[in-house]
Order: sequence, then structure tokens, then C-alpha cells
Amino acid sequence: MFKVTPNPPPTDPASPYESPDSKKFHEAAERALDHYLGPTLADVIATPYTANTLYIANPDADSESLLADASESLGSATVMLNNHAATVEGSQRKTLQGIAQVVMVAEMAVNRVLDKLVPAD
Repeated sequence: MFKVTPNPPPTDPASPYESPDSKKFHEAAERALDHYLGPTLADVIATPYTANTLYIANPDADSESLLADASESLGSATVMLNNHAATVEGSQRKTLQGIAQVVMVAEMAVNRVLDKLVPAD
């Protein structure tokens, strides 16, 4: 019995694997897309979270010192935001002023806790 073998399917004229040069171009394009589009969701989910210990609060620091440092940091952030808001106009300025207000309210809360922790003489 004779089995009929079909002709191979025609090749796509736009195939990236038509010549060795086009295969290299395709691989380069894939690397560029991977670089600019970042890792896939599966890669991100598979990576376990590890806390960054570069900037870690000293576990032996007392609450007063930590709160005082937080208050100074929030005060500095408020000043930086207000200075930057003065250089822009329109809705961006209002956004920066809103963020500065939120930071200022946080600074006030930290200062209130400091007042209760260390009563003024």
C-alpha cells in the first residue's frame, strides 16, 4: 500500500527564521522587548519578598529618638515639597501642595506623640 505524503507547507515570507540574519534580528528584538517590558508576572510572583535592610532603624533606638528623627524628616519633606511647588504651575502645583499638607499633618501627629512622651518643662 502506498501512502501519499503531502508537500511541506509553504514557508511564511515574513518568517523571522527564513535566514540566519533574520533569526539574529528576531532574537535581538525579543531581548529588547524583554528588557523594556520587564519581567513577566510569573517571574515577579515566583520571587520571594525580602526586606531591604540597607536603611533599617536601629532596634536598640528608643521611641523618643525615632519620633524626633521622623519629625525632622517630615519637616524636611514639607519644606522640599513647598519649594518645588513654588516652581510649577497649574494642577501639578495643587497636587504638590496637597502632598505637602499630608506630610505636614503627619509631622504634627508625630510632634503630638513626642509632646505626650516627653512633657515640656
